[in-house]
Amino acid sequence: MIVDLNLQNKKIIIVGGGGEAQKRINSLLKQECDIIIIADSANSHITKLAKTKKIKIIKQKVSDTKFISELKPYLIITTTNDKKINQKIINAAKKKGIIVYSSDNPENSDFSNPAIIDFENMIQIAIFTGGRSPMMSKKIKEKSEKVLKKIITKEDIAQIKIQKIARKLSREIIPTQEQRRECLRSIMSDNQVDQLIKDGQVKKAEKQAIAILRNWK
Repeated sequence: MIVDLNLQNKKIIIVGGGGEAQKRINSLLKQECDIIIIADSANSHITKLAKTKKIKIIKQKVSDTKFISELKPYLIITTTNDKKINQKIINAAKKKGIIVYSSDNPENSDFSNPAIIDFENMIQIAIFTGGRSPMMSKKIKEKSEKVLKKIITKEDIAQIKIQKIARKLSREIIPTQEQRRECLRSIMSDNQVDQLIKDGQVKKAEKQAIAILRNWK
């Protein structure tokens, strides 16, 4: 089962400062979470992110699991080359009910990292092998991405943005869930909204969607 965790405003600790840590950081940056790196050294990319205040670095060598009790994170990702310390972190986190992932031990982690195909942070498609082969996940992602880019269009992305606006407003205007669904379906199939999106007039399409919503009976 693939689960998309809501990490907004959650404290996430990544142990390690190398390439593997960098990959995990990049996947978390759009999640609006509090990212803390614990490592005795960090590569230039991670250091640059810290300088721009996108993440925080605690420079220290991790030899025990005291940081877990001190920082009380929601999630821990360990990326070190030390299998023993990685396992210690897994064990300690699980005892405290903290979600944990180890790059070198996905089988004993609480989740696996799928390869994600991302379209403007609006559509995410996961390629998942259950931790059996991250390399194959990546390979299949690369093959699938070429095909999906021909299927998922800018118009689809624009429609999602309009649906998000309409969905939020519909809760304030339309009393029942079934009526809201019917209204949102009407907006999605509206010829004028569709044509405005195709013409690149997304703001006008949004206004047309809101007009449909406000006049809904």
